[in-house]
Amino acid sequence: MEHLTVNKSICLIHRCNHPSFSTPCQINFEENSIIFLKKVTSAPSTGPVLAPYMPDNFCTIKPLSSADAKEERLLLDSIAWPETPPLPAPFSLNQTSNAAHSTFTILPRRGGGDWHVGDQLEVIIQMYNFQGNPKKSGGDAIVARVHNRALEAGVAGRVVDHLNGSYSAVFSLLWEGSVTLVHSSEAVTVLRRLNRDHPDRVRFQSVFCSGSISESTICNVCLRQTSQPQCNYTDLHTGDPWFCYKPKNLSCDARFNHMTTGYNNVLKTGELKLFQSKSKGIYISLKHKYGVNQDSGKSGLSGYYYQGVWRSLSGFNVHQFNNDSAISQCLKGKVVHMYGDSTIRQFPKPAGPYMMWENANKIMVTYRIHGLPLRISIIPTSKECYVSKELDTLVGGTNTVVVLGIWAHFSTFPIELYIRRLQSIRRAVVRLLNRAPGTLVVIRTGTLQAMHVGNVISNGDWFSFQVDKVPRAMFNGLNVQLVDAWDMVLAHHLPHNIHPKRPIIKNMVDVLLSYICPQKKR
Repeated sequence: MEHLTVNKSICLIHRCNHPSFSTPCQINFEENSIIFLKKVTSAPSTGPVLAPYMPDNFCTIKPLSSADAKEERLLLDSIAWPETPPLPAPFSLNQTSNAAHSTFTILPRRGGGDWHVGDQLEVIIQMYNFQGNPKKSGGDAIVARVHNRALEAGVAGRVVDHLNGSYSAVFSLLWEGSVTLVHSSEAVTVLRRLNRDHPDRVRFQSVFCSGSISESTICNVCLRQTSQPQCNYTDLHTGDPWFCYKPKNLSCDARFNHMTTGYNNVLKTGELKLFQSKSKGIYISLKHKYGVNQDSGKSGLSGYYYQGVWRSLSGFNVHQFNNDSAISQCLKGKVVHMYGDSTIRQFPKPAGPYMMWENANKIMVTYRIHGLPLRISIIPTSKECYVSKELDTLVGGTNTVVVLGIWAHFSTFPIELYIRRLQSIRRAVVRLLNRAPGTLVVIRTGTLQAMHVGNVISNGDWFSFQVDKVPRAMFNGLNVQLVDAWDMVLAHHLPHNIHPKRPIIKNMVDVLLSYICPQKKR
């Protein structure tokens, strides 16, 4: 038996003993993984083909139809970020936004008189630079919340950019407030440049293997033009693009895995300083009395925390599922399909593909990671799947629940790629709801993450600001529900994290289960 070690994968070539494999096949071994079998065959007529050279603007994601193009334009207009200033040359932090020098003013209560619980409190923030001079343009990425640790209470605020260096933060509860500068407008300039000029800064590769020959090549949504031919793995069902440089000695159909091998540092000299500044917070002390908000929902917020528990403002009661018995009783007779990235995997935990069957209560829970692009150490091609294709295989019905969480792996690409992926998934959701109207579809939104330099290249929060808006607009009007991870992370006292800590996840699961097993408000 011959063997060849390539990039942590072992390709063993032999004649398999399994009766369905009468021809030579490949066995892919992964660290701490099961064995996957894959026939070695010639490329089918619908399989990967050589792709033509990409144009100079090598990462232009084109919509599949005129209707998609029109919707894309409307979405892009709705999430358009204000123009941000170019970086000073030579580079210096002195002219960039600095929260420590910035100021706030609490506006008088509209209508005058005393403050009452549930009032909309508006704060005007004036952003200053490190030299203490007021900024004259907008574009800073800012978040706001009010909170009270003693009551384990908190709610997200809403921030409005006035495009002149000032911002309004609107709060719904009269607890202590804070405004956090996530990215300065100058940092947004850098993040914009990275996504425009370096969407390939995450290094993806695939190993190709046939017989005793194996090669690895670079892969991505978009590949730069070279003399090397490209293999086109664009999915014929969904239109989702993926390309690899063709190996010199193997055909395109010899690809058998996908992996992420690292990141290219594409920050220019001095740009790193924009993300190392520790001056992030503006803390607003509110001296008024506080209490539980009785917001009628007019604020546009999805909910708030009180005594550590998420309370919805969306018209339904969030019930607490505090033990296995309560969860099992809710899921009795249900089939729950989860699709997405690692943020949705926090609900079922195992990496997947994953299936759990609980015989006593006839509960099935499945999880599959979404299709490429994927920042994952290694995954065989047999595990790759696209969510819209998976949804088209579901029968659906009143006992079927579909949970979607798709966003984090798209942050290094033009936003058009994310829009196009969601358009494909939405079409599949519409088909599912048409054939099985009783199916419950729940979408988990994106969220903020820890602010440290390592996230700049892979997951800048500037992208998260935009992808938080896209699914809300994309699925508006459909019979789907939201787990508002954005507000649930922002409103909580725990630090921002792309994988929120257990208390937040517990509340997210309670919201999900409350959709599955709704209870009337008392």
